[in-house]
Amino acid sequence: MNSSQVGWNASSETGVVAAGGARAVEAGIHILNEGGNAADAAAATILALNVTDHGACSIGGEVPVLIYNAQDGEVKSLSGQGRAPLSEAAIAWYMKNGIPDRNIKMAPVPSVVDLCITMLQQYGTNTFEKTVTPTLDLLAADEESWHNDLAKTLTRMIEEERRTDGNREERLQGACDRFYGRLQHGNDIANELEEFYVQQGGFLRRSDLAAHKTLIEQPVSINYKGYAVYKCGPWTQGPYLCQALKILEGFDIIKLGRYSPDYVHLITETIKLAMADRDAYYGDPNFTEVPLTELLAESYAEIRRPLIDMANASHEIRPGDPINMTAIKEPGVIRPGAGGTTTCLVADRWGNVVAATPSANVFHEGGSGRAGVTYGNRLRSLNTTPGHPNCIAPGKRPRITLSPTLVLKDDRPILAVSVEGGDMQDQMALNLVLDFIEFGTKPAEAVLAPWFSTGHGENSFNPDPIREQTFHELGSLSLTNRTKHSIQEALQNKGHSIQERPKIGSLVAVYLDPESKRLYAAGDPDTQRHAAAMRGG
Repeated sequence: MNSSQVGWNASSETGVVAAGGARAVEAGIHILNEGGNAADAAAATILALNVTDHGACSIGGEVPVLIYNAQDGEVKSLSGQGRAPLSEAAIAWYMKNGIPDRNIKMAPVPSVVDLCITMLQQYGTNTFEKTVTPTLDLLAADEESWHNDLAKTLTRMIEEERRTDGNREERLQGACDRFYGRLQHGNDIANELEEFYVQQGGFLRRSDLAAHKTLIEQPVSINYKGYAVYKCGPWTQGPYLCQALKILEGFDIIKLGRYSPDYVHLITETIKLAMADRDAYYGDPNFTEVPLTELLAESYAEIRRPLIDMANASHEIRPGDPINMTAIKEPGVIRPGAGGTTTCLVADRWGNVVAATPSANVFHEGGSGRAGVTYGNRLRSLNTTPGHPNCIAPGKRPRITLSPTLVLKDDRPILAVSVEGGDMQDQMALNLVLDFIEFGTKPAEAVLAPWFSTGHGENSFNPDPIREQTFHELGSLSLTNRTKHSIQEALQNKGHSIQERPKIGSLVAVYLDPESKRLYAAGDPDTQRHAAAMRGG
């Protein structure tokens, strides 16, 4: 296969890939065609995205993953998220000076390598060498200054895999340990990374790299009208999509009509309520107690639902109190006045499905050190507000926007979604999930929908301790130019502050037809998302 055979939609009975760059999709399909499964192909795609979508994806970035393992019929969440430095002195510096932008001090521990190798160990069949070969082929073009450096790093990991004794999983671990400096010998990669952090004034050290581990966790899930919707935990923003669905269960969405003014208004107002709770309660659950059970309870949805005024758009931030079961949290409610990410979905012939949202937000210039590993900015998704659930602490995961989605029907995967777009990610995912469940819209049509989103919430990349400064425009509603003018006018009459944009985020989706067993993949062509199917499928 070559990239000219990669389009924006595809179908097959044996395997599909949907992601950002066409050459990365090609890498994933190559692995499937060579007998690899969804985990193998997803790891290959994610590593290739580091080249094709660099800036939106980097080995120094992060990638949360949801995976359905057909063998045991379970969905798991893999926390491909780097952490804050372990140094208490570093945390004290952040608390005093803030978390800077466009500075290496905003970089978390690189997590993508450990994520990919953990996925290969637990769910895949391939070696690291076979998985990374398509990426090495891309790097061989040597189009950027860091390409040769990264190729050397990946080659050294292959060498470590070859020399490590034991089974496939143990050899994979050897390659991983070479990168993270966990060996008794040959910790050159980690040493080079530490050297770069020190030179650039960063806080990360080899001890931070060595301590990093990808957690395999239970996902968050709810039942919505017979469909099981899965999201990663509250170290992402994902659970608020589940909370929004709980609120929406009390409305007749079909009666409103697909993308009618009342439909757009209802979804937007629901998102505002769910995002307010996101901003008030979410954080790394290993550091803070997040009341997820209460937030997702039907009784809580019942008291939040009446806050939605179908005639008027809200211009307030209204988190609730799920512990004391009150609709609005008082006192102390903040009511102020007025990079990049990519995507990856894989489904294979055996019923395995991987949904991932790789990112890095690479803003910096001037190289990435001898290891060729560029760094991202995700520590800016933490804050320095004492007592806040998402306040920075040693080894803490930021509460990130990255948020893949899996939907099951009758205990089998039926829909997978990955979205690029920061705070808009789960808004677009919610739209697509509703479009699918309520109106039966399949990916090839759904990705062309008239998307909308609101900035009525905290900016997830603004760690300002003055919380009023972290908000976007209250009451805002962004609509793509696919939206009819009459709908825009009707929404404006309800009090929404309308902004028209050429695009809102980027999205890919995979549909698994339970009757025909055929797999369908699609990506928004207006935002250069790509899809491809296995040959002969």
